[in-house]
Amino acid sequence: MNFKKVVVAGGGVLGSQIAYQSAFWGFDVTIWLRSEASIGRATPKLARLKDIYVDTLEAMKTSTVYPRGFATDKLSDEEIDAMKERAIKAHDSLTLTTSYEEAFKDADFVIECIAEDPKQKIAFYTEMAKYLPDKTVIATNSSTMLPSTFASYTGRPEKYLALHFANEIWKNNTAEIMGHAGTDSKYYDEVVDFAKAIHMVPLCLKKEQPGYILNTMLVPFLTAAEYLAANDVADPETIDKTWMLGTGAPAGPFRILDIVGLTTAYNIVIMKPEAKDPNSNAGKIAAMLKKYIDEGKTGINAGEGFYKYK
Repeated sequence: MNFKKVVVAGGGVLGSQIAYQSAFWGFDVTIWLRSEASIGRATPKLARLKDIYVDTLEAMKTSTVYPRGFATDKLSDEEIDAMKERAIKAHDSLTLTTSYEEAFKDADFVIECIAEDPKQKIAFYTEMAKYLPDKTVIATNSSTMLPSTFASYTGRPEKYLALHFANEIWKNNTAEIMGHAGTDSKYYDEVVDFAKAIHMVPLCLKKEQPGYILNTMLVPFLTAAEYLAANDVADPETIDKTWMLGTGAPAGPFRILDIVGLTTAYNIVIMKPEAKDPNSNAGKIAAMLKKYIDEGKTGINAGEGFYKYK
């Protein structure tokens, strides 16, 4: 694996985390964003991640359990202080740009993290292909879409596959790797090596599956919770309490939705044809999520979603 220059396209919840974790482990990272307004929204996310990394590392001095994306073995206070400095340098090293040429002209590896909208992804791949050198490998972090849907638009289907991360990747350090029928195994293996280099656990899928492993299980769980709230069976807090008390889980579905981001959840549900019917369950869920989004309550990064974080 010869990746050195990594470009993350999109600075949302996961895009910002992937960029930060990659920079923390020594990669030269650029974040490509659509507009200056997108840069304005990404900047506080990155500042928040810097604080999380520094505070989490400091807490490791008195803990026996470490976030897996940082370390698995006991570290000395001096080693932790060095990692704290690296976390600050990672933040300062990130380049944010709206220029296709600046971002992609020398990219070794691109991780696409833009909205779950096929039209937007196709337009992005088609334009990006004009600027990429031949060496570049591309991965999508799409939550639910298959790489075969977009492979031809990249101009290099053999170097295109999916690399999906869980939220809070510094501690939930999974990296699901999924090719399509035309993915060359050489590049699949390079992405596995990259995942290991940023302290992820590679989870290798044998074939395409909408939602990979994690979201194949997670999306129906979250949808069931959204159904209960959208149909006024119970409020989000009660639904979360029920799940946490009944299973011992540390967080309920609506707390998870706040971490995922309500915009992502909304984009997933409106892909269902039945969401156009306001009386259908999908339509009711879409309307509930849109109400929160329209009020600026898009999740933890906005300071409020189903819960307040300020």
